[in-house]
This record gives sequence, structure tokens and C-alpha cells, in this order.
Amino acid sequence: MRWITARRRRPLFGYAAVLLALVAIGSLYAAVTGLGSGGNASASSGSSSSQISEGKDLFAVSCASCHGEYAQGKSGVAPSLVGAGAAAVDFQVGTGRMPLKENDAEAPRKPPVFTQSQIYALAAYVASLGGGPAIPSSQEVSTAGASTALGQSLFNANCAQCHNYAGAGGALTQGKYAPPLTQATNRQIYEAMLTGPEAMPVFNNTTVTPQAKRDIIAYVTQTRAEANPGGFSLGRVGPTTEGLVAWLGGIAALILAAMWITAKRRDDVRTGEISDNQ
Repeated sequence: MRWITARRRRPLFGYAAVLLALVAIGSLYAAVTGLGSGGNASASSGSSSSQISEGKDLFAVSCASCHGEYAQGKSGVAPSLVGAGAAAVDFQVGTGRMPLKENDAEAPRKPPVFTQSQIYALAAYVASLGGGPAIPSSQEVSTAGASTALGQSLFNANCAQCHNYAGAGGALTQGKYAPPLTQATNRQIYEAMLTGPEAMPVFNNTTVTPQAKRDIIAYVTQTRAEANPGGFSLGRVGPTTEGLVAWLGGIAALILAAMWITAKRRDDVRTGEISDNQ
């Protein structure tokens, strides 16, 4: 005890104590958030150096012109990808939104430019730059045992305002829009919630738990297969199109009725003129 007490008075002991405290706090944070066990850590932890090197070469050719040589981003052109994570790359490149074809308000979905192997390589390279959400596994996005009823409640509370109650998409401000979910895979829906692409907010695993994400996916996929009890789907975008069709149908019926009445009146007039002449 005297040995420790004697050294506590030295300035270096204080610095050492602060350093040890910082190391302990960092280890505790890594354990809680899963960074130490690879939960949400960089996807490069399971990637080989050759895969990361391949991704770096692909990035230099196809992405660096907008995102910068080191993925640091360019002001007014493209954001930094440091810390974006592998899941964001897998979503954006896997849905064909990246590489961007035109600098528009919204990046549309289109056939992907790269193969899945190349997408994994790009994701591994971006993940090696600074962590971020990893690509979810097949087990994580499986809807086996998920509750579609709970998924509907969660979807209506968090997603329907933009994506429509049936996932048909909808318009937003300044030329943006929430895309339809009719072509999205389970993994892409999960990744979108994890990363918040475009105008979509991020629903991390604290805000919407992994099980709740699977419930939402189950509801979305079930909705696609449901029949339209009213007949025509009309795009499944709700009362707007239904009201428009009803209005146009009513106007058309009135026009046809007016044409029939005037035509009948002309026939009556002609019949009367013939009778008078006779």
C-alpha cells in the first residue's frame, strides 16, 4: 500500500490512471454495442485482403469520381462513405441506384451494374474504411415465425406515411419520392431500415428491433400476394386514385347523358317538322 501511495503523488501515475480508464471505457462500449464481437462492426472482419483490394480497384474506377479518391466525399456532389457501412453499399449498388446515372432529386431503382461478388467486394472495401452496419445474414432477414399483424401495425406507424399502406410508394417534397416496395427483397428492406437511404430516416436496432424489422418485412411480402377484393387495384395508392376514377367516371356519365338527351331532342324536333310538312 505504501508503494502505491508513494507513486500516486507522481504526475505520471495520474496520466496512467486516465489512460487505463479510457481503455476500460472503450472495451465496455465495444462489448455493449457488439463492436468487439462483430455484431455491427466493419464487414471487413470476415473479408479477405484480396476482396478488399478488389473492392478498392472497383471503387477507384466507378465511384471515386463522385465520392472522392478515399471515399471522403465531395461537397455538393456526393457524401462521404467513411462509416457508411457494408449494408449501405449492398443496398445502393444492389438496387442499381449506384453508380448514379443522372444527378436527379431521387436515385431510381434499376438493374445493378456489378455482379453480387463485385458488390460484396465494394462493400468490404467501404466497411474497411470505418465500420458501419454490416450486411445482414439470411437468418437475420428470414420471416419465419414473424407476426404479420404486428408488422402491419409497425408499418402503418413508421412507413405508410411515405410508402403507402400497401408499399406502393408515394411522392415527397422537392421532387423526391418514396419508392414502391414491390421489387425489394427481404435483405434490401432490412438494409434500408438500417441505413436510411435518400430521404428515409434510419431505424437502427434500438428504434426498431431486429424482430420488429422481420415483422415489417413479413407484412410487406404478404401484402404483395394479396388479391384485390374490389376488383382493379388502381395502383394500390389509396383514395386519391379511387376518387379520381370515380370523378372521371361521373363526368363521363354526365357527358354521355347530355349527348343522349340532346340527340333525342333533335330527333323529336325533326319528327315534328316532318309532321307539320305533311
